[in-house]
Formats: sequence, C-alpha cells, structure tokens
Amino acid sequence: MTRTRETIETTDGPMPAHLWLPTAGSGPGILLLQEIFGVSSYIERRAQDLADLGYVVLAPELFWRLGVSRVDEGPKALDTAFGLLQQLDWPAAVADGVRALQDLRDRDEVTGRVGIVGFCFGGGLGFSVAAESAPDALVSYYGSALPELLGVVDTDPAVTAVGADAVTAPSLHHFGLQDQFVTRPVVEQLRDLLEPLPHVTWHGYETADHAFDNDDFFLHDAEASALAWERTTAWLGAQLVTRG
Repeated sequence: MTRTRETIETTDGPMPAHLWLPTAGSGPGILLLQEIFGVSSYIERRAQDLADLGYVVLAPELFWRLGVSRVDEGPKALDTAFGLLQQLDWPAAVADGVRALQDLRDRDEVTGRVGIVGFCFGGGLGFSVAAESAPDALVSYYGSALPELLGVVDTDPAVTAVGADAVTAPSLHHFGLQDQFVTRPVVEQLRDLLEPLPHVTWHGYETADHAFDNDDFFLHDAEASALAWERTTAWLGAQLVTRG
C-alpha cells in the first residue's frame, strides 16, 4: 500500500488531501469524509483498512479553510472540534466534497466505480455531496447533519435541506440507538424517511452511542463497530466491485 499527500484544486485554492493506493496500485475509488476531528489517526486507519481491501482512497482535509488538518487529542478536543464546525462554511464544504469526488474519479489509478464513506460530520456531508453529484454508492455512519438535511429538526440557515429522496445512489446508513447527539426519536424519524426507499439499507445498533466506530473516542462500542464494519465492507464490495 502507498500513501501520499495530494492537493485538490478548488475555486478558493488548493485543498490538502491524502491518497492511499492498494497493493495492486489501482481499484475502485472511495472518497473518505472525515469526522469533526479532521483527518485523524482513526480516519487514517479506516483509510488503510479500505486500501487493504483493494480500494483507492482519497481523504480531503475539509477544515482546510480554517487552517486545520486534525484536532489535537486531549480533554479539549471535543470543544475545539465543535468550535470548528460552527465556523465551517457548509456550502463550501459540500462543493469541496463534490470537487474531491470528481478528482478521485478522474485519477488513472481508479478503475471502475466510485463511492463515498463518511463518519459523523462526514456522514452528513456525504449525503449532501451525493445529492449534488453522482457517486455509485454512499455509506453514512451516524450522519450528524441528516436531521437538518431531511427536515426532521429546524434547519441551520447555513445547511440546505435536501430531502430523503435527493440521493438516488444506493446508500447504507448506520446509527446507534443510544446516540446522545442525534437522539433516538430523531434517529427513528430518519429511519422512517429513509428505510422505505428501495435503494437504502438501514442498520440501527441498540447499545451504541454516537461515534461508536471511533476506537480513539470514549463512546466506542467494539461490538457495534465490528458488526457495522463487516456490513460496510460486504455492502461496498457488492456495490463497487461485483455490481454492474
């Protein structure tokens, strides 16, 4: 596996990004969208996991306009991350995601289909990116902006609601049913909007809280994480490797 630092040209300048190549040097593509802690050690490990499965993985630094690659670990990390999120220009971040997806699709190393995998902040952003572009698949882990995007809660003026049917690509959603940030009643409303759609696969995890996949975070749920990852990798293989 090879990892390199890259830049993606945007209308506002070059956006830093990280590229992982599988051992074969080429394969289907995955745009990996970070959680609120940036391109953290955890995100890097998930990128490597995906590259080990044969995918070309591109992870843009979505806080680049704020001068941040990742949030330093420590007792103030969560407050710092939420502060960055409040400063974020959502439409610009969506445009950056759309641009990164096109950059990934245009790369010579990418052969075949291209999907999006996003966690937390990236899970919601990925939904908006998928609504404005044409990925072949979307995996959203506890997308924190989904309640606003789908009109379940009052919309932040900076976030444009898109509706449940705005994403037509096959999508897979994971949510913890003990999520303290996206509460169970809200999660259930999201499920009721998304699960009936023929291209949506939905999984809820009874014991899991928010960010349950992040093994660096205090809410990590090892059992839910392992099951969700098993489902994710099988689903991605069906959508990006064997389908079409």
